Amino acid sequence: MKKVGILGGGQLGRMMLQAAANYPVETHVLENDATCPSAHLCHHFVKGSITDFETVYQFGKGLDALTIEIEAVNVDALEKLEAEGVRVIPKPAALRTIKNKVHQKEFYANNSIKTAPFIITKDLAVTRANASFLPAVHKIAEGGYDGKGVQVLETEADIEKGFDAPSVLEKMVTIDKEIAQMIAVNEKGETALFPTVDMVFDPRLNLLDFQISPAQLPDAVLWKVEALSLAVVKGLKSPGLFAVELFVDKAGEVYVNETAPRVHNSGHHTIEGNYSSQFDMLWRILLEYPLGNPDPILPAAIVNVLGAPGHDGPAYYEGLEEVLAMDQVFVHLYGKKQTKPGRKMGHVTIISAERQDLIYKAHRIKEYLKVITK
Repeated sequence: MKKVGILGGGQLGRMMLQAAANYPVETHVLENDATCPSAHLCHHFVKGSITDFETVYQFGKGLDALTIEIEAVNVDALEKLEAEGVRVIPKPAALRTIKNKVHQKEFYANNSIKTAPFIITKDLAVTRANASFLPAVHKIAEGGYDGKGVQVLETEADIEKGFDAPSVLEKMVTIDKEIAQMIAVNEKGETALFPTVDMVFDPRLNLLDFQISPAQLPDAVLWKVEALSLAVVKGLKSPGLFAVELFVDKAGEVYVNETAPRVHNSGHHTIEGNYSSQFDMLWRILLEYPLGNPDPILPAAIVNVLGAPGHDGPAYYEGLEEVLAMDQVFVHLYGKKQTKPGRKMGHVTIISAERQDLIYKAHRIKEYLKVITK
């Protein structure tokens, strides 16, 4: 039985472990919090920091394969483990490129992958010197996650809200749609593309609000989305599961926004909506099995369950009964005891043959389900 480790034991790790139950595998998790969602589901739990070189190295030494649930890990330790024969997925070189947004944007430029025009800013002085580039989006090179580390700069006065650290200043694109493309790649270079996803974001929190798959795109635009996404994963030269996020403008031009080298929010609907979920697909790659079938069973949508504004404390799920009474709706709560405004507390999947039914139910769920304190 192969031994596979996961760096990070949060909710993504928990969903990864739930999918692992279908396979003969011994699972190991490294996480600093012994009460994390993954601790009770794995075969072996190790308490420790995923950013500490020695901790990550010692954790991975006896494993057959190692993967991540978040990019903020010690890549130096992963490189050493890879050199000693541990299969690290995604490859440390790909992870090093993706985890730093400066390196990521340079990778797109160097590989002729269409992305929004950008300037690298080492500090706010450089940003001020490039005020004529505004309006733009300022993205910190490392440490951003779930909407953090991103600032919209529309005027010179906004520059002080930017980051006084290495960052990317990215020219604003007039966005018609935001699209996600999940792609699985095995070590033979074979690929499996999930159907594209329409993403709708909450403009206040810069977090995914809800999404629908498959996306509604003209064939010519869909081909661009798939071609650009394949160019990204082939350029990274790594097995793994990748979520490529893209912008489509009003003229039908497509730009790569950013890439995640792991299971991703934009693929959560695949648990109920697809023959092989994103989590199942990752285990097939880790265990060197054939890639699964990414085709949809039915079109699907997800609604993110976020902490309600003005509520900070013990979580209470108002409207949960009403949502559970809905047909072809699947609630996934993440078990977080404390809520705060905008905190990701779960997601709800909807499946239906009718797109309008997906949209209608997504709006009903948003209306009913509130994470509050009592």
